[in-house]
Amino acid sequence: MNPQGSPQHDSLRSRGLPGGKRWFDLAFCLSTAVLWLPLALTGMLAVLIGSGWPAVYVSSRVVYRGERARVIKLRAMVRNAAAIANRRTVPIGSQRFLNIAPDSELYTPVGRVIERLYLTEITQFFHVLTGTMSVIGNRPLPADVVEALSAAYPEAEERFLTRAGLTGPAQLVGRAALTDEERLSIEIAYCRHCLRGYSMRLDAMIILYTVLILARMRKSMTAPEVATCMAAWAGLDEKQAHATPRAAVHAAVMPAVVSKGRTDEALAKEAAAECRGEG
Repeated sequence: MNPQGSPQHDSLRSRGLPGGKRWFDLAFCLSTAVLWLPLALTGMLAVLIGSGWPAVYVSSRVVYRGERARVIKLRAMVRNAAAIANRRTVPIGSQRFLNIAPDSELYTPVGRVIERLYLTEITQFFHVLTGTMSVIGNRPLPADVVEALSAAYPEAEERFLTRAGLTGPAQLVGRAALTDEERLSIEIAYCRHCLRGYSMRLDAMIILYTVLILARMRKSMTAPEVATCMAAWAGLDEKQAHATPRAAVHAAVMPAVVSKGRTDEALAKEAAAECRGEG
């Protein structure tokens, strides 16, 4: 047991890892190592055979409150992809987040397969083990993308209130399906739920829903559904949920929902019922 105020607990908090979240990360990584470690090694071997050296791509990313780390992932693109496609060379259009299209010529043949199988970031489990990243959190970003986001959205830095993760709320919707406002809203809401009072159930349910969506056993969610579910998974009742930044989340994402003929109240009830296992 490591009560709040103990040196070990304070050390975890100083690294952006609520105590329970760090234990969850370690338990999940170690218990699933028999799955992800062989996949990571097989992926690296496939890249070496299909695309040559190096097998992994290493880049500097912001992972927590301005802190940068050298983050690795399987190399799915050509060697000079970072110089060709970055926030300074690609004009800013409807999104300041930099999402490379799946059909981009930057992908190598073996890289397309790795990307299609969602294995690109599997090597980042090693970062989770060292405490640089978390299993669940918002994706790490290049500094130039953070700068572009912050120029338009001063609150963008709040998505780094907790450590970056392998997957997070944005992946439950799909990056390409989110506007910058929607993505930032649910990412910031996740961080604040964790800091308000970390719940292992929140991370466990995001993992479960991520797997179900990737396995096509469940359709992708909408931003309001993710916001509502996160509040439910974090253990907030309706009154508490509306007292949290989730109200701001809905304010940002609801115009798109209303335009589809669905009201916030109806959608919230549907999502809450499903997330609590009532639907």
